[in-house]
Amino acid sequence: MMARDTPLHIRYGTTVDFTLPLAQRMQPLQANVFADMDRAKAKARAAGQTIIDLSLGSSDLPVAPHITQAIGEALSDTSTHGYCLFSGTQAFREAVAQWYTAKFGVPVDPETEVLLLIGSQEGTAHLPLAILNPGDYALLMDPGYPSHAGGVYLANGNIYPMPLREENQFLPRFEDIPPEILAQSRLMVLSYPHNPTTATADLDVWQRAVAFCQQHRIVLAHDFPYADLTFTGKPAVSVLQADRDKTVSIEFFSMSKSYGMGGFRLGYAIGNAQLIQALRQIKANVDFNQYPGIQRGAIAALSGPQDTVQHMIDTFRQRRDVAIAALHRHDWEVPAPEATMYLWLKLPHPWAERSIDFCLKLVEATGVALAPGVGFGQAGEGYVRMALVHPPAVLTEAIDRMVSLI
Repeated sequence: MMARDTPLHIRYGTTVDFTLPLAQRMQPLQANVFADMDRAKAKARAAGQTIIDLSLGSSDLPVAPHITQAIGEALSDTSTHGYCLFSGTQAFREAVAQWYTAKFGVPVDPETEVLLLIGSQEGTAHLPLAILNPGDYALLMDPGYPSHAGGVYLANGNIYPMPLREENQFLPRFEDIPPEILAQSRLMVLSYPHNPTTATADLDVWQRAVAFCQQHRIVLAHDFPYADLTFTGKPAVSVLQADRDKTVSIEFFSMSKSYGMGGFRLGYAIGNAQLIQALRQIKANVDFNQYPGIQRGAIAALSGPQDTVQHMIDTFRQRRDVAIAALHRHDWEVPAPEATMYLWLKLPHPWAERSIDFCLKLVEATGVALAPGVGFGQAGEGYVRMALVHPPAVLTEAIDRMVSLI
């Protein structure tokens, strides 16, 4: 028998199968229908299909020139080339506080109530580590954005899904949460305008959510990437408009949607100072801050001309209208959403409970890629999400291809 200290010598070119022990928290992260869709797209592409990818919510609109100019000018500034600690984010945090107060009318302290993030997903995934003890519950939307669940699993928390039903305007029913779950709940995550259902929530909904979380001493996190992407002529409602004293609330904003900066990976958290400090402590043990040159681009975005934001809104409104008209021509009824860059399509028979099968068959047969509703949660089964990330002519072509499968 080989002693424990004996080195293991492996002859070059041989393969040894090591099965390494991984943490149990990895188990819920194994299944991912979006990875399945990526493989299906690659297979269809290899078979000669021309792919029209409407499965990812990545905007195809360019970043405004004044933003990229600010980033470009920073490259030759050697002061931007080192690590960036919290104090190095001050100018960004001040720009965020000014932008937020001007938009939503809520005063913000940039020193204690704003935190830079490397994309808002960093914040939503790390927040459970600061709030949940093993076994605590998080109340999550079903369907909802997948990383919300991932962060809870990594914190060894439990998930109670709050089903979002069409008959309830895709809003959660807090009264349906069992008392024994509420007693163990520490976090609720909401996101309106909502990905994937496109639903919106007015101030009354947020006031009820804040009062509920105050009553049960639950942290209320709002994932808010679509703050500007509304078609009503005004921005969506911020949770801090309902919780002006920031008693239980924290909000996450991304530069990806409003300003097209998805690849630059920049966002922020804003809200309750205790939660911001806790998230800052988590962040300090995981990473540094985003490159200061990108921060300068974000400052230019927030403080500069906002005509590109309006162009973004107008573009996605036009795409929404064109896509809905094309679907209606094929007798596929879908309401016009008031926000987001998506359509949430109810599948007809015989695909009504087979959203993954529909999407896999669709990309194989037509080259059109959509996101299966069940990938966002069990309550999403029976739907598919279409991202309006191509020009109108391409969307029309994609819909014409889609209906051949119905």
